[in-house]
Parts: sequence; structure tokens; C-alpha cells
Amino acid sequence: MSDFPPFEPGAAPPPGPTVPAPPAGGPGPGWWLASDGRWYPPTAQPGYPQGYGYGARPASTGTNGLAIASLVLGILWLYWIGSVLAVIFGHIGLSQAKRTGQSGRGLAIAGLVLGYIGIAFLVLIIILVAAGGTVDDSGEFQFEDMVRMGAWFASRR
Repeated sequence: MSDFPPFEPGAAPPPGPTVPAPPAGGPGPGWWLASDGRWYPPTAQPGYPQGYGYGARPASTGTNGLAIASLVLGILWLYWIGSVLAVIFGHIGLSQAKRTGQSGRGLAIAGLVLGYIGIAFLVLIIILVAAGGTVDDSGEFQFEDMVRMGAWFASRR
């Protein structure tokens, strides 16, 4: 059966909860009386905990933008400027992703690897040109001078 008393037609309804009096001196501006009979301040809601106020922003869960830029610049290399920027953005993006909890760690590492490969090719080309290789008008690297220099070194032994 039910715990409720039987309904009698024409009888007065049972008394409900009494509404408490407002706080001493009356409620302040913005206070409101909730359906549970309690007075709440302007920011509070029944059933929800009070907020913590201003504080640190929650960590963003998106992908780090510098990690994405590092990968894109590492792929496009843009006459080695992209490789240098890929390394810079990759290191910054990697540290930001670690500090803020963002994703993009793998993108930053891939951008770093591609950037360092591009820089390694730049260093290799500089060494070859300094060693006597030339670039002709068509943009092809010529090694004749290097072959002659190698033969000269071999004849000196």
C-alpha cells in the first residue's frame, strides 16, 4: 500500500512546508526564494555547488597551433627558411603542449624531424659548394672541380 493518507473529497489539503522568513533586515538585492523555501544569493542555485571564483583557466584540449605550423613548414621547407621556422615552432609547440596539456606532441616532433633534415641538407649543400662544387645556370650541382681536387689529393699521397 501507500504511505499517503487516503484522499477524502472536500477535505483540506495537508499543510505544506512552511516558508521561512527572509534574512534579518530583508533579503539583499538579487536574493530569491526558491521552491525549497530557502533564500539564495544572486549567484547560487539550489543543487549546484558554489563556484570557486576567478582562477586558472582550465587546460585547453585542442591541438597546439605551433605544432601544426611546425609540421606544415617542415613539409614545405620554403628554401630552408621553413625548415628553420619548423624547428623553432616545433620546440615552442612541444613545450606549450606539455605545459598546457594540449595535444599535438606528435605533430611538433614530426615538424622538428623534418626541420632538422632540411637544415642538414642546407649544411651539406654549403659544404659541397665550399669544397669546390658549382651550381650551373640550370640549377644543377656540378662536381667536376671536386673530382679534379680529389685526383690532385690522391696524386699527392
